[in-house]
Amino acid sequence: MKKVISLLLAGILIISLVGCGSANKEVVQLTFATQDAEAILNAAGVYLPTVEETSAANSTIVWFAWYDDMQNYSDDEIINSGYWTFQEKYGCSIEWYECSWDTRFDELANLILASSSPDFYPGGNEVFPTNCIKGMFQPVDTYIDYDDPLWEGEKEFAYDYYSLKDRPYVIVYDNAFGHVVVYNRRVIEEFGYDDPAELYWNDEWTWDEFYEMCVDFSDVDEDRYALDGWYYSAALMHSCGEMIIQYNTETQQFESNIDSPAVERAANLLYNLGKNECVYPLWNKSWSIRNGVSGGGIKEGLQLFCIAETSEFTDTVENVNSVWGDIEEGEVMFVPLPRDDDGDGVYYMESTADGYCIVNGASNPEGVALLAACMRFKVLDPTVVDIDRIQLEETYMWTQEMLDMWDECYDLTTQIDKVVITYYEGYGDKLYAVLYSYEGNAYSEEPTTWAQLKETYNEQLDYYINALNESIAAYDPDAETVS
Repeated sequence: MKKVISLLLAGILIISLVGCGSANKEVVQLTFATQDAEAILNAAGVYLPTVEETSAANSTIVWFAWYDDMQNYSDDEIINSGYWTFQEKYGCSIEWYECSWDTRFDELANLILASSSPDFYPGGNEVFPTNCIKGMFQPVDTYIDYDDPLWEGEKEFAYDYYSLKDRPYVIVYDNAFGHVVVYNRRVIEEFGYDDPAELYWNDEWTWDEFYEMCVDFSDVDEDRYALDGWYYSAALMHSCGEMIIQYNTETQQFESNIDSPAVERAANLLYNLGKNECVYPLWNKSWSIRNGVSGGGIKEGLQLFCIAETSEFTDTVENVNSVWGDIEEGEVMFVPLPRDDDGDGVYYMESTADGYCIVNGASNPEGVALLAACMRFKVLDPTVVDIDRIQLEETYMWTQEMLDMWDECYDLTTQIDKVVITYYEGYGDKLYAVLYSYEGNAYSEEPTTWAQLKETYNEQLDYYINALNESIAAYDPDAETVS
């Protein structure tokens, strides 16, 4: 079900509140007026608990993260989230414990060991499975019921992708999509190429079309390279719909998928892009992307495609225009990753959970579950136009075509048979490093053939997958020890 929510801004009340792990963070609390969506959703059998039914009412939960996207720190931006319901309906609040990205898990482990656990942490792919096995987080099925109509559509994601010993570790209230192919329409037109968005809507946006454009566009003497950035290699690998490391949802064990024909075809695509000098030579540029920014060269016609996330276009209009092109004139556009010509015809989307993990030793896990329920309710609220969407149109100047394509990408990522999920750091440092040796091959000055990669790294891949599976087999979900 797509997000079609709305809250109408009625007034702004500024209060001072400091996150417990940070300093000088003044919260701007927004007060909204909204139509009564509960009556509509209740008629469909979807309910939030009453204040009397929840033990978490009038309580506080501690958010441990390197960011806070629920509370406002500037009155020129509106954050539309279930936090408003959590606060206004239930009298609850959030304290933000701001951590560092680089040391977040060390900081969290120290807090848990000191019996000072925060309550919750972002539920992204990086938490699973290693940080669950280490005892950072606890199963969430004690606090939410995935069979409740409120959670319809999310149970399969939670149990298929974020469960150990049949215990889910993420409260999934929504799904987010990952990388898309971004381009400047003016540049595409100037070079005489078909518009990738039109190709997509006609089901013609394939690897072959993508590859031919990249090869034709790239010209070393003109300093033109079709691809630049940090994401294109892994993202193109994932577009085949299969992963090098597959999670078997029935056995809840990881398996090597190194011999998959689809994975090999994706690897060959990357190899050919590298050999035909379609990728920006990071090795000759002190390992820095063009101009040091994502999308550098797109506006000037020196880069054809940038594989990035749509959050790039929620910066100021001035900044977007300076890098990507004139967004108000419709120059900026994005499209899903192309599909494999020899594959199953599906456009696959990278996906991750929008949700929360409950920290081991949390003092208010019920409060986390209540906030997640409020966030899920927001996703399902059908009453009026989503204020987030209004911001995209009126603040960030997204065109209707961009909004339509966002809807399409989101729709793909809610279909479990059209998503690919990789856990990155969640595999553990050593296994992730081996995986990167495969998926990062396109960044190399001298790309390696798939056969050579397998010969070099296959033994290590199997060893670390087996070690991870042994840890999963020995893991006790009810243990509270942090390792």
